[in-house]
Amino acid sequence: MVVPIDTLKSIVLGSVLAIASSLPAMADTIYVSNEKDNTISVVDGDTLTVTETIRVGRRPRGITFNHDMTQLYVCIGDENRIDVIDLSTNKVVSRLPSGPDPELFVHHPTENVLYVANEDDNMVSVVDTKERKILAEIQVGVEPEGMGISPDGKLLVNTSETTNMAHFIDTSTKEIVANVLVDSRPRVAEFTSDGKHVWVSAEIGGTVSVIDSATRQPVKKIEFAVSGVSKEAIQPVGIQITKDMKRAFVALGPSNRVAEVDPATYEVRKYHLVGQRVWNLALSPDEKRLYSTNGVSSDISVIDVENSRVIKSIPVGRAPWGVVVKP
Repeated sequence: MVVPIDTLKSIVLGSVLAIASSLPAMADTIYVSNEKDNTISVVDGDTLTVTETIRVGRRPRGITFNHDMTQLYVCIGDENRIDVIDLSTNKVVSRLPSGPDPELFVHHPTENVLYVANEDDNMVSVVDTKERKILAEIQVGVEPEGMGISPDGKLLVNTSETTNMAHFIDTSTKEIVANVLVDSRPRVAEFTSDGKHVWVSAEIGGTVSVIDSATRQPVKKIEFAVSGVSKEAIQPVGIQITKDMKRAFVALGPSNRVAEVDPATYEVRKYHLVGQRVWNLALSPDEKRLYSTNGVSSDISVIDVENSRVIKSIPVGRAPWGVVVKP
């Protein structure tokens, strides 16, 4: 039987509207750094549309909040600084120092301190956000990028892309206590909520290493295989792990997939098809949604975590890179 085109359109439209109407309203606000546009896109979590665009310095990448989420910090790679945005006005109100070409950073869970990976000088800068000054610099490997911190704030992990290591740093002494070799071009370091493990993605190696925080020994190497996608296109970058540690998500770069992993077995449950060259990830505060930045298609994908499906693509600026979510 041949179905008329108009009938098919009605069926598809009806399905889309049914899905949209079933989605719960979200009061969240999503902030996305656009590397090539020098902007931050502000996305409303209820309507899933861009509501504002904030101008920042050249080549914004890593982004994070201050403790009370009244300010947004943005790594400005081409200007060797961190822009500070007042979220009540969405204006840049001050700047913080960093080393050359800051890429990613992490905020201490209780102190007013940022740990910044400076890609061009092989250093991690320790920045006081109140005094607006660099307190110390920690020598690490070549091309530092990923920054993760344990929930108690005692242990910092930096990844160095060219050295292919995860550097474990004692935050009290600001000294490296262990260097762990991982696969080629490590990117992101993400601790589990209990602090027992840190997951490190290796972009060129195509794996995620799970490292014991106490022994500093790898306990598992997660590998990925997507049907119809070459191994070379599977390039793990961003990682998010739910607080109950029952689900983990890994962005797989130019494969255009986000892998959903069972942290208990380290088996991949599902591959979510998202935008082109998926880069970084952020869970909503209630962990019902996952947002991915897709650098080549210049959009973000929204994944319904509870129902394990992609529900929307939202156009943002060019080359979206970092993403964070505010309740």
